Amino acid sequence: MHRYCRDMIGYGADRPDAAWPNGAKIAVQFVLNYEEGGENCVLHGDAASEAFLSDIPGAAQWPGQRHWNMESIYEYGARAGFWRLHRLFTGADIPVTIYGVASALARSPEQVEAMKDAGWEIASHGLKWVEHKDMPPEEEAAQIAEAIRLHTEVVGTPPRGWYTGRCSENTVRLVAETGAVDYISDTYDDDLPYWMSVGKRNQLIIPYTLEANDMRFATAPGWVTGRDFENYLYDAFDTLYAEGQAGKPAMMSIGLHCRLIGRPGKLAGLKRFIDYIQGHEGVWCPTRLDIAELWAKTHPPVSKPRPSHMDKDSFVAAYGGIFEHSLWVAERAFDLELGPAHDRPAGLANAMARVFRTASYDERLAVLNAHPDLAGKLAAAKRLTSESTSEQASAGLDSLTEAEHARFTELNSAYMAKHGFPFIIAVRDHDKAGILAAFERRLDHDSDIEFAEACKQVERIARLRLEEIL
Repeated sequence: MHRYCRDMIGYGADRPDAAWPNGAKIAVQFVLNYEEGGENCVLHGDAASEAFLSDIPGAAQWPGQRHWNMESIYEYGARAGFWRLHRLFTGADIPVTIYGVASALARSPEQVEAMKDAGWEIASHGLKWVEHKDMPPEEEAAQIAEAIRLHTEVVGTPPRGWYTGRCSENTVRLVAETGAVDYISDTYDDDLPYWMSVGKRNQLIIPYTLEANDMRFATAPGWVTGRDFENYLYDAFDTLYAEGQAGKPAMMSIGLHCRLIGRPGKLAGLKRFIDYIQGHEGVWCPTRLDIAELWAKTHPPVSKPRPSHMDKDSFVAAYGGIFEHSLWVAERAFDLELGPAHDRPAGLANAMARVFRTASYDERLAVLNAHPDLAGKLAAAKRLTSESTSEQASAGLDSLTEAEHARFTELNSAYMAKHGFPFIIAVRDHDKAGILAAFERRLDHDSDIEFAEACKQVERIARLRLEEIL
């Protein structure tokens, strides 16, 4: 069984209405990463100094040594940058979410007190601000548990949100398996929250951002001046605000770091952006926990069939009738590389169509011949499949006049005699008059043309049937 675990469809073309409070057109959510004192440092028992997200161009780790310049840049974030940002956001009456590294919070009690006094959410940013990609799962799980324990001890309450940042492929699963947090943000894959199935748990994911993020002051390509960052935020906000005005409100995450945006020349751009959004109606500035609580209430997880998670017997039992009396289509589709995209009608229809299109001529002909005549003898004897019965009834073919029934019988016989298979049309796309007109028109086609058209109609019927099921 080939399965593709990545979700490349998400909400698809039909993004749900976020239903932000008071009809808000956009949710603008500010995250302040508090990492200062939790970064790589030999004083913390690490093998080398930090090299990530600082104003030192081309910084590299110093194995076994303290990097005095790097340490002092991180210290600036705690000593000056944090307080500058605290004044800005409390003055603007905008609550923020802190991504707090547990060991950093433990070394910054006054900052933690100020966060709590301001009513800010303090989510977990892991135990230490270090890479997790090479950690064995059991070691990372132990660090997650210790981060939650230490966070609770330092803050007074356990974290309800989580973002590791420098995560591994196991991070989201390991955090979800604790059952300890309301949401996880270690993804960057959407403009809205969504539910992820992890084992038997439905885990809320609130995606984060690496683009509307001041980290690009420390990366290339990136921001040089506060106005660079500001202008990007304007464009992102304006685009999302317009989508909200059109009835599809979304979420704009903005990532900040005390040692980066906390510098005066950079912060000026952020302040102008805050002034800008506060001049608009219908802007909601929540914490991530506010979003999590709202989403759980207004968009709770819904159990739906997931074809890509079924065993073969269940899959064939559920979808074996999509192609009329042709279980083999479902059996072969099961063996394709299925993933989350195939748990939706278009995806599963495509998988089954691929099987049908690559089948032999005789196999496809057998599928065509498995279809009943329109308003024919099987319908009169009530021996159609439930799907065909419903479809023919939807176009009124179950209530024909005697003259209409005679005409359909005549056309069925003539079509079958000429082409060697029954006339097939996706009746849900037509009314009775349209079906009859198509019947009369297609009767005169060459058989090769009609074979191709009949196959196309079989695929369309399958797509409509899956729309009803999924």
